[in-house]
Amino acid sequence: MASNEPIHGLDRQGKVARQSDEADRVQAQHVRGKLTARERLKELLDPGTFYEADPFVAHRLSDFGLDQQRYPGDGAVTGFGRIADRSVAVFAQDFTVLGGTFSEAQSLKVCRLFDAALANGQPVIALGESGGARIQEGVRALAGYADLFWHQSRASGVIPQISVIMGPCAGGSAFSAALADWVIMVGGASYMFVTGPEVVKTVTGEQVTSEQLGGADVHASISGLAHFVAANEHQALQLARCLLSYLPANNVEMPPYSEPTDVPDRRDRSLDSLVPTDPAEPYDMRAVINCVFDAGSFLEVHALWARNCIVGLARLDGHVAGVVAQQPMHLAGAIDVDASDKMARFVRFCDAFNIPLVTFVDSPGFLPGVGQENRGIIRHGAKLVYAYSEATVPKISVVTRKAYGAAFAIMSSKLARADQVLAWPTAEIAVTGAEGAVNILYGKKLARMSEGQAQTERARLMSEYRQDLTGPSAAAAGGFVGDVIVPSDTRPKLIAAMSFFRSKRTYRLPKKHGTMPF
Repeated sequence: MASNEPIHGLDRQGKVARQSDEADRVQAQHVRGKLTARERLKELLDPGTFYEADPFVAHRLSDFGLDQQRYPGDGAVTGFGRIADRSVAVFAQDFTVLGGTFSEAQSLKVCRLFDAALANGQPVIALGESGGARIQEGVRALAGYADLFWHQSRASGVIPQISVIMGPCAGGSAFSAALADWVIMVGGASYMFVTGPEVVKTVTGEQVTSEQLGGADVHASISGLAHFVAANEHQALQLARCLLSYLPANNVEMPPYSEPTDVPDRRDRSLDSLVPTDPAEPYDMRAVINCVFDAGSFLEVHALWARNCIVGLARLDGHVAGVVAQQPMHLAGAIDVDASDKMARFVRFCDAFNIPLVTFVDSPGFLPGVGQENRGIIRHGAKLVYAYSEATVPKISVVTRKAYGAAFAIMSSKLARADQVLAWPTAEIAVTGAEGAVNILYGKKLARMSEGQAQTERARLMSEYRQDLTGPSAAAAGGFVGDVIVPSDTRPKLIAAMSFFRSKRTYRLPKKHGTMPF
């Protein structure tokens, strides 16, 4: 080839200069301990399966020294590939190109990707690292974000969306990540915020670091935005692959079946003595989950946020199930504002993508107090009510101990359209606990007794109340509990129930959508 022959609009000398510039930017990314966009895609996807789309799309502006030929692809690598031989759509923001800032051209590429993914019923995985909207483009960049948000909202509930945050993710890019079904962050390296530390300092005078403002720990434990935190980029990419193995490609497919390595009739006798006889003594609900589901299959979601409840994905005889549970180790399993949001969002995702739900109930109800009431526990709790009531996937509940008040009505009631409700012998199902009930029903009578007499009589009345009104047999006699089972029988009972209800079909009333109390 002649030395002056054009190559993509550049002569040989121009190409060499561009390659040198690109190499410098790639080296700078490596010095920061990070992979490039293409390196990340290579590690995420099955070897040799990446097909790039629109590699030569470039921005339309030449102001501020933005040379089109210097930035081919315009800060985003988009295309298709395979993960465990399943087709996926992917895009990775390229921080070596103008800090990965979002532009009109980048929006064009990504929105086209969403259109193709919807047409083909493929999940979308985004690898984000962006400084936000490209300031040099003004309204064009903002319009690009608006188009992306529309595409993501349109795809919501149709195809799974996974956002893996690899570095800074500011402004509109943070909102884009929040619109995804799943957010994975890298500890110590990824950040999400609407405005960065510099803007915060200018506006408020407050001096904060990126970590304090929107680091992985903040979003995993306080804001609840991050579902998972990985130790490094490699772990984050492997986590995305793992997560995808639990998810269907779209909303008309069932979750992928995996040949089980665990026997279906396994009975773990430790469950029979797991719940303490003292109703005030805690135990770890994760032990129940790990004993019941296929060994090693539980993938916990939001592990550091709202720890008074547990949600996650697991397999039951090879079939995927969504797990929702109270955690007596924290706040006695009481449901607060954050737990309501955590469980409601997870239930809605599972319902959207045909993932049946298994709920383990041990909760005294909603957390009381002025702080919770003022934060809107009624509004947030109503989200949970709505999510469970709206869900049409198979729903099976297991009451392990306390199911007081709304905890029973919302999460385990046949009248909330649970398909099966099982109870352990330790279950306590009532409007309130025995102590509270006795205080309300017999408070005046007890007040007239001596201290010793009152103590003895209170104990008798509480025992009588538990035996007559809170035990699982009373609920079973009324048809509110389907069966009272030995705890070690939980796994085979759930497998049998899921096998029966897997073909469940429901009729929805014709409507545009409900008005969930957001």
